[in-house]
Amino acid sequence: MDNKLKKLAESAKTFTPQMLEPPYSGIPTFFGAPHQPEIKDMDIALVGVPFDLGVTNRSGARLGPREMRNQSRLVGVYNHYSRMSPFFDCRIADAGDVPFQTTYDLEEAHTDIESFYRKISSAGVLAITAGGDHSITFPILKGLSSKEKVGLIHFDSHCDTSAPFHGSGLQHGCPMRNAVEAGLVDPKRTVQVGIRGTAELLWQFSYDSGMRVIHIEEFYEMGCKKVISEIKSRVGDGPVYISFDIDCLDPAFAPGTGTPVVGGMSSFEALQVLRGLSGLNVIGGDLVEVAPPYDAGGITALAGATLMFEILCLAASSKGA
Repeated sequence: MDNKLKKLAESAKTFTPQMLEPPYSGIPTFFGAPHQPEIKDMDIALVGVPFDLGVTNRSGARLGPREMRNQSRLVGVYNHYSRMSPFFDCRIADAGDVPFQTTYDLEEAHTDIESFYRKISSAGVLAITAGGDHSITFPILKGLSSKEKVGLIHFDSHCDTSAPFHGSGLQHGCPMRNAVEAGLVDPKRTVQVGIRGTAELLWQFSYDSGMRVIHIEEFYEMGCKKVISEIKSRVGDGPVYISFDIDCLDPAFAPGTGTPVVGGMSSFEALQVLRGLSGLNVIGGDLVEVAPPYDAGGITALAGATLMFEILCLAASSKGA
């Protein structure tokens, strides 16, 4: 073993031998973290939500957590940009997947998700999640809820603030509206980045409630640094949740998703924005809508696992601070 890796491993709060083994070996967990289904003696839980009953187009996101676990072994445990490992200061474990009592009822499944995350919150643990379709963000926020409304940084090609659509108000086009109307999210401390496409007519709630919507064209006009500055100014020092829909990326970088929209960010640009959010009070986050059946060589799941790792680093730094 390289001396630097050995020193890092010896001083890390969370370490498994698997972290330093070839990525194709062993039983996959998120980033090689220990598998610990019982929510105790940990600071951050890595959770999978294999669920896609909320999709309006292509299904397949239920397979996202498993493939992101596979690809996460390529991501590793060290962030070269921030020169840190979240496993150094925090006790981090793969808590497994949310168990479902039903896989056929959207409302009951959301109750299962909420209950699981309420256990995590009650234990004083942060959660970083791999989805699953974007409808899961609403019950996650319900489970993690506190007396204080949270800010929201939402990366997506869609605002997901639709009124009930296709016969459901819980599907993946509604979670951000639901979270605001339930008093979980402060729209004045919400920024939605990367928005584009023909669904624009569904997102009037974003504007009426006071959310800051940054369309992809404005994103490129402003540049990453100005976007980062505006996000930080908008969300302030209060608690903030990060939700990243992989279809924020252009399909050239993430073809494996249910509702791809051409003209999105590159994976590098997404990394730059996330890395620029260091210093915020991040209380959790999710990476959703990875649908492996439409993937090419695992590139979408790899992009998703990489972005999930960046969100994990932000949460670990925030908790450490």
